Amino acid sequence: MSAEHSSTDNRTPSPPYGYSRPCEHSREEQIHIVALFHANKIRPSRIAYRVGIDIAFIEQLIAGEIEQERFPGLVAQYRRQRYQDRLRATQQQRAGSRYELQQRIEREFQQETDL
Repeated sequence: MSAEHSSTDNRTPSPPYGYSRPCEHSREEQIHIVALFHANKIRPSRIAYRVGIDIAFIEQLIAGEIEQERFPGLVAQYRRQRYQDRLRATQQQRAGSRYELQQRIEREFQQETDL
């Protein structure tokens, strides 16, 4: 990050003191973790708290400031995976409730992919 960019960037570099934890993941793993959590609708502050990834890095990924080509593809991949997992889980339901649940899952997935 350049010096002039960091002076205009008002985001905090990490969660508030006492809420952070050391991150033991490589940068590549961090990108995948953020994509997975973002696909599951977890807030950036919660990702930073749970995993210890720099919140500024998380916000940059989500805003498309870095990894513009790769990150949206990873998020889409994890959303499809979540969609498939949720549909598989409906197989344990009875026919009527299973159909309704599958329709709701389908609508939510369509809303997420239209973003």
